[in-house]
Amino acid sequence: MDSILSRIPLDLTLIAQNFDRFLYGTWVTLELTFLALLIGGLLAVPLAIARASRHRILNPAVWCYTYVLRGTPLLVQTYLIYYGAGQFEAVRNSWLWDPVLSSAWWCALIAFTLNTSAYTAELLRGAIADTPKGEVEAAIAAGHSPWGRMRRIILPSAIRRAIPAYSNEVIFMLHGSVVASTITLQDILGVGRWLNGRYYLAYEGFITAALLYFVIVLVITRVFRLLERRCLGHLARREGSKAGTAAPAPA
Repeated sequence: MDSILSRIPLDLTLIAQNFDRFLYGTWVTLELTFLALLIGGLLAVPLAIARASRHRILNPAVWCYTYVLRGTPLLVQTYLIYYGAGQFEAVRNSWLWDPVLSSAWWCALIAFTLNTSAYTAELLRGAIADTPKGEVEAAIAAGHSPWGRMRRIILPSAIRRAIPAYSNEVIFMLHGSVVASTITLQDILGVGRWLNGRYYLAYEGFITAALLYFVIVLVITRVFRLLERRCLGHLARREGSKAGTAAPAPA
């Protein structure tokens, strides 16, 4: 056994001895990622509705919000909040400084939430705009008000149809969470960097971090696949029935 381990070009002993730190880093990563996705998703719903409403004030305002956040890197946004906010005396003297803006964890959460809310809002806006006209016309015929149509018909349908694309946003947000390691937080990548620096290793910490991210992404992919089957199964059956009833080709 020792001879086999000696042939592996990784120091598995050091990885095993410090694996509790990787578990803690995994918790920090998941906590930041999914809290940001939850809060950002709640913010994205009214933003998407405002974008789809074509309101002459709300639409341009939300467009500017999403354009700025999607047009700048998440790393820059995190640095501006973590390092930039403290440059203003009014911010340092405000009630938000001590519990929130002076904390790396809170700054990362704010940056991640704002970033994912912009991407999710545009994703939902597209799904709302692509709502089949038949569903909207049926809601109008049933006597629904504009808000009733949005709340009961259009928005639920858009959310279901946005599930496949939103799975990519979840994975991108997980990958983007590595930014947290640049502002002193010990997430998965932060622990990997610590391990390499502490023991002068080349890649043990990075490979361990990569494997942990791979496992998390695998779980996320499976969960969203189940959601797609549950929420979009009727669309697959509809497409299958259309294919089955197609006219046969001429001989």
